[in-house]
Amino acid sequence: MTEAIRQTLESFLASKGLRRTKQRDVIIEAAFGTQEHFNAEDLHAMSRRIDRTISRATVYRTLSLLVDCGLLREVDLGRDQTYYDPNFLDKPEHNHLICVDCDRVVEFEDDHIAVMEDCITRRLGFTPASKTIRIVAKCDQLGRTGHCAFRDQERAGHGSHGLSHAHAH
Repeated sequence: MTEAIRQTLESFLASKGLRRTKQRDVIIEAAFGTQEHFNAEDLHAMSRRIDRTISRATVYRTLSLLVDCGLLREVDLGRDQTYYDPNFLDKPEHNHLICVDCDRVVEFEDDHIAVMEDCITRRLGFTPASKTIRIVAKCDQLGRTGHCAFRDQERAGHGSHGLSHAHAH
């Protein structure tokens, strides 16, 4: 856990009259030990790899605390459950593209989108409190060739769990 995460969390817990616990530290280690998006069950499994005593209830309570203090963000990946993104601390302006063919999630940043969002909200008389873009798309490579390198890699069991990063200017 980085020092910035530790300080933010400790201040937040103190403001709520809560304390750091070994179990919370393990869950936080698991949550920020990955760049992958995860749901509560994923985090429970990752935490239990570190400490078998971590309960599902403690994971859910800790997730709620991490979202409330701004360390984690809930993201809508178009699936039937809530996912959490640990990457907003490093890249607060990133967005998501989700492939409907292989379920890959691509994080991207684009300076033009940030300008466009700002122009739209100002023109309509608003100041954004938060912004997110989710693009659901189809894989061009799969459409052209019938093969998707990512999907083939996932099927072979060598995947990176669906996350890649891109930056556009």
